[in-house]
Amino acid sequence: MDRDLDKAALRGEPSYVWRAGQERRLELILNHGGEAARGQLLENGCGVGMYVEHLMPYARRVIGLEYDFERAVQAHLRSLEIINAPGESLPFPDSAFDAILSHEVLEHVQNDRLAVEEMVRVLRLGGRILLFVPNRGYPFETHGIYWRGKYRFGNIPLINYLPRRWRDRLAPHVRIYQTRDLEQLFRGLPVRFTYQTVIFGAYDNIIVRYPRVGRWLRGFLQGMEKTPLRWFGLSHFCVIEKI
Repeated sequence: MDRDLDKAALRGEPSYVWRAGQERRLELILNHGGEAARGQLLENGCGVGMYVEHLMPYARRVIGLEYDFERAVQAHLRSLEIINAPGESLPFPDSAFDAILSHEVLEHVQNDRLAVEEMVRVLRLGGRILLFVPNRGYPFETHGIYWRGKYRFGNIPLINYLPRRWRDRLAPHVRIYQTRDLEQLFRGLPVRFTYQTVIFGAYDNIIVRYPRVGRWLRGFLQGMEKTPLRWFGLSHFCVIEKI
């Protein structure tokens, strides 16, 4: 397999360009993170550092942690406070952070429960985890699939609606979550969910090619977030507070 495709399959693709979709998620982070997001903040899985850079004007201190060394080097061009380490073994003391951003990362780690336990450990009492993960209800698997031994990159329709064992055979490289999966993931930990929703994307790539259609699609789908049809959205967004 091509090395770049291999990395895309195992670790996803980080944000390389800052557009409306990233700006909207930044607003969610700041609005729902409250004062915690203005304190000492960790981005756990920072990719090439786009969110680290854009959070720096708002937070007292932002530290980015990235497992992939090459991406950590790229992120270091945006911030000096980048650490290369796995999310399952955070190199920080207990209660070190006011807020932790985990943006489309848990689905890629080797052990998502251990990664969650580590985030809770380094979060101070009353601190908040701001979590984005892919939603199983979305009609496309955005991380590609394996078919006949080969990885096929792209948006694959309806894969996530298959029975779990079949879906996971086609996409063993990435997890997908329902609300009950997230509740189970945090069960037994000293936390509470203070906010949960499902959001659609901003469809910036479509807008670049077909502006009028893309803007209509964005408005229509994001309007569905206020209805039960948000079940079909792209990502879960959760705020989890340590108690």
